[in-house]
Amino acid sequence: MKIALVDSGIGLLPAAAAVRRLRPDADLVLSSDPGSMPWGPREPDDIAARALACALAAAEYEPDALIVACNTASVHALHALRAELEPAVAVIGTVPAVKPAAAGGGPVAVWATPATTGSAYQRRLISDFGNGARITEVPCHGLADAVETGDEEAITAAVAAAGALTPPGVRAVVLGCTHYELVGVRIRAAAASGGTAPELHGSAAAVAAQTLRRLGAEPAPGAAATGSVRVLSAGRPSALPAAARTFAEGRLLTTAPTDPSGRLVPGH
Repeated sequence: MKIALVDSGIGLLPAAAAVRRLRPDADLVLSSDPGSMPWGPREPDDIAARALACALAAAEYEPDALIVACNTASVHALHALRAELEPAVAVIGTVPAVKPAAAGGGPVAVWATPATTGSAYQRRLISDFGNGARITEVPCHGLADAVETGDEEAITAAVAAAGALTPPGVRAVVLGCTHYELVGVRIRAAAASGGTAPELHGSAAAVAAQTLRRLGAEPAPGAAATGSVRVLSAGRPSALPAAARTFAEGRLLTTAPTDPSGRLVPGH
C-alpha cells in the first residue's frame, strides 16, 4: 500500500504519522511546496495550482491514495485534484474537526489561520455541525509560519496571542490548520483556564482512518515497520527530514526507516 500526502510544508507530518501508526507497513510519499508556504494568503486559483503540482509530482510514484493534508488546499483544490486523479487515486481532504468537538456541547474555540477564520467555509462548518454549541473563531496570526520554520520565540508569541483571544473555560479547541497539531501541547496549555485544559480536536487521525476506509484496508498497527518514506519538495529544500526529528508526532515517521540510519530519505 502506498499513500501520498500533500501540503505546503510540514503540516502533513501529523497525518503522515497517523497513517504510520495505523499501517507501519505502508509506503509514504510526502510532497510539499515550502518555497511558496504558506498557501493561506494566496488566491484560490494559485492555491489550487500549487496543490495540483504537488499532487502530480506524488502521482508519478503511483500511490493508491492521496491525502490533501492542508485545510486551505482542501477548500480550494480538492475538486481539481479529484477531477485529475480519481478514480485511479483516491483523494481525501482535510476538514476541521468541528463536528466531534461540538458533539459534547460548548463552549468550543476554533483555532485557524486568519484567512480561514471568518471564512464562508468555516462558518458553514460551524452552522452545519456546531450542534448548537457556543463556538468562538480564533485567528492565529503567524503560527503556521512559525511552526514551519521552527522559530521557538515566534511559536510562543503566536500561541500566547491566540490564547489571549480564546474565551476562558472552553471545553474543546479545534485545530483548524494541520501545522497546529505539531504544537498541540502548547496550544492546550495556552487555552487552559482554572487549572482545566481543553480537549484538542485535530484532523490527522480521522483523515488516516478515512484513507484506509477508502482503500478497503484494515488498520494493522502491529505490522512490521517496513514502509518507506519518500520526500518530494518544490521551490526550496524540504524541512520535513529535520522536522520529523523535532516534533513528537513527526518523529514517529522514522519508525519505518528507508536507509540503515532510520532517517528520512532526502527529496528527489
